[in-house]
Order: sequence, then structure tokens, then C-alpha cells
Amino acid sequence: MPGREHWGSRLGFIAAAIGSAVGLGNVWRFPYEAASHGGSAFLLADFVAVLLIGLPAMLAEFTMGRRTHRNVVDAFGAGGRAWKAAGALAAVTSFWVVAYYSVVGGWVMRYLFESPTGAYFARPAAHFEAAAAGADALFYGALFLLVTVGIVAFGIERGIELATKIMVPAIVLLMVALALYAGTLPGAAAGYRYFLEPDFQYLFSNLDTLIPAAVGEVLFTLSLGSGIMITYASYVEDSESLVTDGIAIVVVNTLVGYLAGLIVFPLLFAQGVRPGEAGAGAIFVSIANAFRTLPAGEALGVVFYLVVLIAAVSSSISLLEIPTAYFVDNYPVRRPVVAGVLGVAAFLLGVPTALNTATLELFDSVASEVLLPSGIFLVTVFVGWNYGREAMAELGEGLHERFLPRYWLWHVRIVVLLAVGMTLIISVSSFIDANVVQSLW
Repeated sequence: MPGREHWGSRLGFIAAAIGSAVGLGNVWRFPYEAASHGGSAFLLADFVAVLLIGLPAMLAEFTMGRRTHRNVVDAFGAGGRAWKAAGALAAVTSFWVVAYYSVVGGWVMRYLFESPTGAYFARPAAHFEAAAAGADALFYGALFLLVTVGIVAFGIERGIELATKIMVPAIVLLMVALALYAGTLPGAAAGYRYFLEPDFQYLFSNLDTLIPAAVGEVLFTLSLGSGIMITYASYVEDSESLVTDGIAIVVVNTLVGYLAGLIVFPLLFAQGVRPGEAGAGAIFVSIANAFRTLPAGEALGVVFYLVVLIAAVSSSISLLEIPTAYFVDNYPVRRPVVAGVLGVAAFLLGVPTALNTATLELFDSVASEVLLPSGIFLVTVFVGWNYGREAMAELGEGLHERFLPRYWLWHVRIVVLLAVGMTLIISVSSFIDANVVQSLW
């Protein structure tokens, strides 16, 4: 498309994709999922899922985006008008997620501002309960969303690329520093054993729950299913190797997830908190309580919540970019106007989630258990069985051999499709059981 924006450099694309993946899914959700599924056992399952499912699925989205150089709706539309509905679902998914994601980002922003005074030290659980819903949650969520809109409004090269080139290295450096500090705590050794020591007995006795959890976490943390990687790849030059870029993104994203574990588990064990009981509120209750008892806890809180906030912003801008790209591609309207209008609409949609945590949990369940698994399943079917030759040719650009694209295509058609399909069935069944069947009782 003449005049369409593109990344200023290859590093810009890689940084933006890493920034999207390295969000709350890594810093918050990954340690929680690991804690809920046996620690080290989940680590092994996750590593295998990244190689066999995550990377091939990411490359599938890459080929769609760069082949068409269009937004997610029109990228799916290249396979026929009926497929545009799948693209529309991806765009709606990203908009749905950013609406409630901004509320969680607002929590992080509030905790960052409160860390210098230790405002949450006295009663961490009660403080989080008060901060999670109400007028304050609405205000901080709006503030977080305003930052997101501002970056997206500046465009691809001057906004998203510039921001993520700063944010991604900052995340890694700060997390390394926190991990080194966490290693000095009394509970570090026990935390490391729980997180890193292979537990093959747990692994083999819980495969039925461990494998779907690992696959689901990989798809979630790599930002697959909402059109992010399709959209970001649409701004990539044709000569670059998608395989090399994909490997770099997956490796850094995985390492950041492991770094998060090296920070969170020593902090939890230092407090005598059983990881499986920490819950999704670990970073706002258990971790906050750890800062209360540690030397220079206020400074540690600032660094920790700064890391989480940067990660959250880098993901939220990718989510807002999906619907923004669609309107910019198809209508004669300026990007700042589109980003602003979408930001206001996302704020309005997210109001109920800021006022009631049960509503936020429902929004998250709809996204993580229905919309995202459906989106990546449709990508896999589309690339594997509709867009196959074009996708294989696109993946071959920048490669000196042709065996890998053919093998990859059949791997997507069979292995990835079965894994993603299984994840979709389990996720939707879980959602129906938790939100439909139980409500009937």
C-alpha cells in the first residue's frame, strides 16, 4: 500500500514484537501459572510448547502480515471475503482486551506512585482490595490508557518503535538487577529449587492438565490470537528473514518469563508464602508484603512496579494498534484521531471492569478462554489449509534453503492445529462450566 508506514529498522520490529509479548503475561501471569502447575514441571512443559507450538504459530501470523502488508482484517481477507470475519474477530479481541487491561495497568501505575511512601505496606491485602475497584481504579486506568493512546498516535516509527526500543532494554536490565537482589534473600534457594529443579513425578502424573496449561500460556504470552503479530509483521520489509526474527523474539520473551520467576519465587519463599496459594494478586499482595519487610523496601517497590508498568504499556500499545491499523488503512482519517477515539471507546467499555473486580475477571475469562484461543485456531486453519502456498513462499524469503518452509507448513497443519484445537476445546469447556453451568445452579 503506497505511503503506508513501516518499521525504521529490523531492530525496531523485533523490539516492538518483544514488547508486545513481554507484558503482564510474562511478569505476572507466567509465575502464577508456573506456581499453579508444579513450578519446575510447568517450566519443562512450557519450554517444549514454545518450540513445538509457539514459534511455528508466531511464524504463521508473520507470514500473513508481511505477505499482504495490511491490517488483520484485510490480511484474512486475502483468503476470501468470508475470512474477513476471522480478521474482525481478532480486531474485536484486541479492543476487548485493552479495555480491561488498562484497568490492571492502572493498578500497577498506582502502586508505582505509592511505593516511595510505602502506602501499601501496613495492610497489603486490604489496600489492594480498596485500590482494585472504584473511582481510583477508574482514574488510574484512564491515565494508563492515555499513555497508550499517546504512543500509538505518534505512529509506527516515531511512536511504537521509538518507545519499545527504550522500554524493552529497560525491562531486561531492571529485571536482571531485581533477580540478582532476590538471589540474596533467605528464601532464594527454596524458590530456585521449586522453580528450576525438574519434578518428573509431577510432570508425568499431571500431563492431562499440564500440557493444555503450558500451550495456553505460550499462546497468551506470545501475543497470539489477537492479530498483533499479523499487524506488526505487515510493517516489515520483504527482504528480512521472518524465521530469524521469530527465534529472537521467542528467545528473549522466554528468558524474561524465566527472569520473572527468578524474582517472584524467592520473594514469595522469603515470606513463607506457598506459591500455589499466592493467587493472581501475588504482585499486589504477597510481593507488596515482601517489600514491607525488606531493607529499602520502598526503593525495591519503585523498581519492581516500574518494570511491571513498562511491560504493561509495551503490550497495551500493541493491542490498541490492531483496530487503529484497520481504520488508518481503510479510511481517510488521521492516526491521532483514530487512536484518540478508540481510546475513549476502550475507556467506556472498561468502566464496568474498573468498578467491579468480578466483571474484570469475566472480561479476562472471555478473552483468555474464548476469544484468544478461537483467534489462533482460525489463524492456524487459515495459514495451514487456505493460505499454504503463499505462506510457505513468504517464510522462504531470506532463507537459503527450502526444506524448512515445507516442513513448517505441515507442522502447522497437523501438530499446531491439533494442539491449538485441543486448547480451544478445553478453554471453552472451562469457560462454559465456570460461567454458564454454575450460574444455572
